[in-house]
Amino acid sequence: MAHPLLERLDAGVLLGDGAMGTMLYEAGHELDTCLDALNLTHPATIALVHRSYLNAGADIIETNTFGANRFRLELHGLADKVRDINFRGVKIAREEREISGRPVLVAGSIGPTGRTLEPYGTLLKEEAQEAFAEQIGALLEAGVDLLMIETMGDLNEMDAAIAAAREASDLPIIALMTFAEDGLTLSGSSPEQVIRHLNEQRIDVVGANCSVGPQRLLGVIRRMHQELTNTAMEGRVPRIAAVPNAGWPSRIGSRLIYQSSPEYFAQFAQEAMSAGARLIGGCCGTTSAHTNAMRHAIDRGNADHRPSPSGRTSQSSGPQVTVITIPGSDEEDTEVKKALGKKFLKCVEIDPPKGLNPQKALDGARMLKEAGVDAINVADSPMARVRMSAMMLCYLIQHQIGIETIIHFTTRDRSLMGLQSELLGAHAAGVRNILALTGDPPSLGDYPDSSAVYDVDSIGLIRVIRRMKQGEDSSGSSIGRAANFTIAGAVDPTKPDLNEEVRRLREKIDAGADFVMTQPIFDMRVWTNFLELYGVDRLPVPVMIGILPLQSSRHAEFLHNEVPGITLTDEARERMRKAGNSGRKEGVKMAQELLHELRPHAEGVYLMPSFGRYEVAAEVIQVLEDRDK
Repeated sequence: MAHPLLERLDAGVLLGDGAMGTMLYEAGHELDTCLDALNLTHPATIALVHRSYLNAGADIIETNTFGANRFRLELHGLADKVRDINFRGVKIAREEREISGRPVLVAGSIGPTGRTLEPYGTLLKEEAQEAFAEQIGALLEAGVDLLMIETMGDLNEMDAAIAAAREASDLPIIALMTFAEDGLTLSGSSPEQVIRHLNEQRIDVVGANCSVGPQRLLGVIRRMHQELTNTAMEGRVPRIAAVPNAGWPSRIGSRLIYQSSPEYFAQFAQEAMSAGARLIGGCCGTTSAHTNAMRHAIDRGNADHRPSPSGRTSQSSGPQVTVITIPGSDEEDTEVKKALGKKFLKCVEIDPPKGLNPQKALDGARMLKEAGVDAINVADSPMARVRMSAMMLCYLIQHQIGIETIIHFTTRDRSLMGLQSELLGAHAAGVRNILALTGDPPSLGDYPDSSAVYDVDSIGLIRVIRRMKQGEDSSGSSIGRAANFTIAGAVDPTKPDLNEEVRRLREKIDAGADFVMTQPIFDMRVWTNFLELYGVDRLPVPVMIGILPLQSSRHAEFLHNEVPGITLTDEARERMRKAGNSGRKEGVKMAQELLHELRPHAEGVYLMPSFGRYEVAAEVIQVLEDRDK
């Protein structure tokens, strides 16, 4: 399955953000300081810059890591902070993306080393590649969606960065060279030579950034596009990116002033689209005002009037809305309940946004529905971090996308009275598939001093819901008629004390769980060993096996060592280590293999894609579609 960047570029023009340094300069930071280190010292300032570009309508935001390689950081005495600065830069950008709720892509920004490579300089190409590999490793560990190698003046240095990226990952690469007034790179390469050279390496997006203003960069882009048209490049045409600076800066007093206005950049965006650019953004001197002006120009230029990649829609056409019908009778089972044991159910987890906009989650649910998923799991503030109400997101998904949800309902934040009030509301809203959970303690999250409630645990919650299915609340008072919830219980077959986990699962089933959902497992033997300890070949209720597709070796180690409730096998960790730059592909392959092995032992699968990469879940379940044909 194609990466979302490539799918969206083929569907319409995407908008990048603007300058990070310019915005930080306006916020009072001197440009001769280490701006990348602000990820550690002033994270709120960096977050504010990302937020301004997100609010302006950017489809891609770049991490504040342009100069975060060992050679540039060494100038500030920070060569030992490469991992910390890059990792934190990604986390800040991803947090702001989550808060926005929009389907924005986070690009790991990789700039030049600041050193001259041989034969004209003293830096060996191998040394440059090692430095890039160090930086890229941290960017990948933190979960970037793609890599943007930019402002390169020498194709040799670009090659070193690309080689490092290819060894570490199969994520898309955007490769941007910078050109001087004469239309050549600093090392003397023409636009035609650049695009031929990078296309031979099968780079996904090729273009130019910075340079000397919009008009001169347009000339470069037109030459690149003409070269593609003339040669057809073996039938493979990379997408072109145009990301100019705002012209030559002027110094007035202690300030740098760029001349190109937002209105001028709106005109540039229109001309760049006509010149064949599929990704348009701004470099030095541009601000969120420039981004917003280009947003309006690009939206006007996307002539098909479908929902734009930004999640906005034109006035003439909105997204098609399918309303799922709330059961007409309280005796009617949910679609999940009807399908249990009759078909192999496919479910995927979506986290609610950390902010006000649910667009990214809704777009993910829509894509997953089209991929053949049967239900969407919605987590309830996982890791005890504040997110949008899971109940509200379930309602929006069911009523706007037309697919049932399974809500993760925790006892952490609600008293016994509050739990029952929420359940009554959920039933009225048609949210009737409930995964009963105790919930992560607040000490894990953003508010460690917050008071947990825990009037009951997950077993007690199942008993409360079962009582409602009998028409009563926990005190025995009538709720008018019998509720019709479908109840799921959770089980973790990787826990150290499996005897205790078996005991609790028996209680959950006895209390009224209709089916069981497992924490992620990475080896079929983990589940079969658990069943042996339970004393059965199959549980007395249907089981949905949890599978978490791994992204890289670093991702695997992070999950295994730092995330409660997730334990990988040594074999899984070793496979990811050996996968190298094909980590995502290997993770998908491992998930598909495991799904194939576990299918005879379960009634469904519950996929948990990391970093909001729902397309990975769709790719995993495709193996089921292919085998069923």
